[in-house]
Amino acid sequence: MTIGVLALQGDFDAHRRRLEELGARVVLVRKPEQLDEIDGLIIPGGESGTFLKLLGEAGFEKLKQFVKVKPTFGTCAGAILLANEVENPKQAGLGALNIRIRRNAYGRQIDSSIREGKFLVDKNGSQGGGRHESPLEMVFIRAPKIVDVGENVEVLATEGSDPVVVRQDKTMAATFHPELSADTRVHRAFLDLVHNDLVEKSAG
Repeated sequence: MTIGVLALQGDFDAHRRRLEELGARVVLVRKPEQLDEIDGLIIPGGESGTFLKLLGEAGFEKLKQFVKVKPTFGTCAGAILLANEVENPKQAGLGALNIRIRRNAYGRQIDSSIREGKFLVDKNGSQGGGRHESPLEMVFIRAPKIVDVGENVEVLATEGSDPVVVRQDKTMAATFHPELSADTRVHRAFLDLVHNDLVEKSAG
């Protein structure tokens, strides 16, 4: 299993280390053609507007095609890019998740915080039926907020009453930085998504 981490800005190296700890092969993606080599992609935090500039038009189109067919996980700014509606201010994106998200909803960098939220898991430790809640440390840095969850979107974790990890089909997003916490469950959930996608493709 080969996972790409978009390495244009943000703490992509923390994602790389986490994925390697969990046994994945990691490619730091800096050129659009590298998307052809990977089974799944993480879009890390950073500044979503800067991502769009650094990707350029061709890179953005290539990424848009990738997100339609392969598992993708966006954290913080990555979550903003994956949303189909962004406010504060409005911004074009990849439109892969049926959510409305508000940028910098928790304040500026100085307002960053570590909070305890809830990871919604079943008795076997994975997402699905028979759920229970377990505590999850969450590092918020200038975090966006998911203000509306649309059809076909599953909430995997909450902080207070706010959804903070969501999934729709092959796409996942987190509004916090799971790579900055010792808890590996959010990354493991994404690797499970990639694994299941590969199994489905090989079966088909």
